[in-house]
Amino acid sequence: MPNAFRKRIVILGAVAAVLTAPPAARATDEIQVYNAEIAEVGQYELEQHLNYTAHGPTRADFVGGLIPNHSLNGTPELAYGVTEWWELGLYAPFAVDQQGRFFSDGFKVRTQFVTPEAESRAFFYGANFEFSYTTPTFSQTRFTAELRPIVGVRNSAFEFIVNPIVDFAPGDHGATTFAPAARLAHKFEKDLSLGLEYYADFGQIGHFSPLNKQQHNLFAVADFKLGDFDIDFGVGHGFTRGSDQLIFKAIIGYAFPVSETSSSLAHWLKKIF
Repeated sequence: MPNAFRKRIVILGAVAAVLTAPPAARATDEIQVYNAEIAEVGQYELEQHLNYTAHGPTRADFVGGLIPNHSLNGTPELAYGVTEWWELGLYAPFAVDQQGRFFSDGFKVRTQFVTPEAESRAFFYGANFEFSYTTPTFSQTRFTAELRPIVGVRNSAFEFIVNPIVDFAPGDHGATTFAPAARLAHKFEKDLSLGLEYYADFGQIGHFSPLNKQQHNLFAVADFKLGDFDIDFGVGHGFTRGSDQLIFKAIIGYAFPVSETSSSLAHWLKKIF
């Protein structure tokens, strides 16, 4: 085979590999549709996210990555209400694999801007910006970012919310991907709602993955109170080979009382920004 021809074959193969390479895989540490409700001014809120993949892929998406099957992904999150329309948050994601090994996934910071008193509005909206430092077990890129628009409508009985999420991962293994989420729920009483939540990952924008490699999951969810704690519990099923086939999720939240110190901190942050 002539050298020139072989070089063309090699170049074409490399281009094809780049174009078809999957985006950087990330663990599912947070399965939630944002509803534009934030902490009160000067209030701290603590949430613990837990997701267990009972039936998922038995191979990692890349060499050295986390195997989803029988893994537990978690994220403790501390949020702080700065103003009626602004909230800051800090995450510390982790995972425990099927062999019981613990892995840290670095940290995330976020800032969320919303319509004030969204929980009482018929139409509400907002945007959440998230910046992450990830570890090699979870992603092939060290830094990622997320833009999560929030749009929703609700009345006394129903709510419908959409989060058309765009994820950014720079670098050779990175991509800009589209991963929308949506929620439809019915409120039966003040502290009890039942609904459906949909989560998808279409892959790289402009070059969506084949359907069998996309993620499409539907969750049945319940939201209720247990004493002073807000509980969100869901069971999800995947509809493609690229999805976790059976996954359980839980979010346990607690809102601390507003103190004079935290109110002063919120006032100080408002003056700075």
